[in-house]
Amino acid sequence: MTDGRSWQGNWKARLYERARERGFDSLTAFAEARPAVPLNALAEELGQDDVAGVQVMSALLAEAEQRKQVTRFVRDVLVRELSETLPQGWPAVMDEESRFQVAKALGCWSADTPETHKERVRQARAVLRANPPPAGWRPVGPDDELLRTLLPDDEA
Repeated sequence: MTDGRSWQGNWKARLYERARERGFDSLTAFAEARPAVPLNALAEELGQDDVAGVQVMSALLAEAEQRKQVTRFVRDVLVRELSETLPQGWPAVMDEESRFQVAKALGCWSADTPETHKERVRQARAVLRANPPPAGWRPVGPDDELLRTLLPDDEA
């Protein structure tokens, strides 16, 4: 966990510099090379003491907006949330604990969704609750077939 140093200086420049040091021309390329890795883990890899997961998410969203791939970004954030919260995949049995974990993953995803996609994410959450994916489902990236059905690309 960072202690405030992540916000000191030009943190955006620091993120891109760290991605370039690792051989990537963008933060998106860095993140795509690490599918399903939680945002906080990406941040730790870029700078254990001076990069925060929210900064990585913000920069990834900015790149997605530039590339007109915000829907794909939204799916990617869900994959990373599910990987962190449900490492064994979608629960086979919805007991109290698993319902909490699913709600936590979907709630964090909703909170991290840009305003432009809030309604679509609300609808996707409702579909996931009404028609849960198969037990053990673990999307490995934003192009997962089920995710593309829930949130198809619409950007031009």
